[in-house]
Amino acid sequence: MRPRKSQPTSDGAGVKLRRAFAFHDVPRFDPFLLLDDFGSDDPADYLAGFPWHPHRGIETVTYILHGAVAHGDSMGNRGVIGDGDVQWMTAGGGIIHQEMPQRSEGRTRGFQLWVNLPAAQKMMEPRYRDVKASSIPAATPAQGVTVKLVSGTVDGTRGPVQDLIVEVEYMEILLDAGATWKRPIPADRNSFAYVISGEVRLAGDTLGPETLAHLADASALEVTAGPAGGRLLFGSGVPIEEPVAWGGPIVMNTQAELDRAFDDLDRGTFIQTQPGEVHRRFYQ
Repeated sequence: MRPRKSQPTSDGAGVKLRRAFAFHDVPRFDPFLLLDDFGSDDPADYLAGFPWHPHRGIETVTYILHGAVAHGDSMGNRGVIGDGDVQWMTAGGGIIHQEMPQRSEGRTRGFQLWVNLPAAQKMMEPRYRDVKASSIPAATPAQGVTVKLVSGTVDGTRGPVQDLIVEVEYMEILLDAGATWKRPIPADRNSFAYVISGEVRLAGDTLGPETLAHLADASALEVTAGPAGGRLLFGSGVPIEEPVAWGGPIVMNTQAELDRAFDDLDRGTFIQTQPGEVHRRFYQ
């Protein structure tokens, strides 16, 4: 697949964003399902947020560059993630949550990545992790190169998100003008790169901001920054190679499982664990 620009769209209660890949790209990015790039200088573009909604069968990974997002969920978690923070949420058998961007000075910018769950863990107990920017280590594998590691390992530096269901590396790479970094990609991995800002040379192509590159068969990530430097996200994971039945915020393996999930939602039995206050409020 040739590099391509992310496409403008909206989601939630009308949040304007750019979508790098999603439903129509299955199974090309397996084990990844979706990558959204949200942000604006205008609070009207994002303040409506993503009110209470369900998830099942996936993990959502929210990475905030600038700004703040308040969240709450049916497990009782509450909090705000801000500059450089990550929220890694495993929906498993069912969770209801909300993500509400907060008004901030300057530009708000963040990303949400969806990671699929294999059939054996689709209905696992939900779990939630807030990862503060201060706990995300930075490696310097080459001159002029800084790598912020959410998950995975670079030169002995390991990201804080471990014990993953699907083996995934997720990192932000910052390159000074003209800096180059080359890193092997294991043969069993499916990878992507998404340019946040600046310009980079990658896999024979020059990529500008908001551009996605699929590195399906690449044996290495080899990236060189342009004259203004470059900043990008890199994700790499072991494909699950299972059927995908996708309906909005729910991703299962079969249509029957998907139908059952929406039936559970209608009946008020979507959350398989002990119902909490949020669960009751959602169904009132």
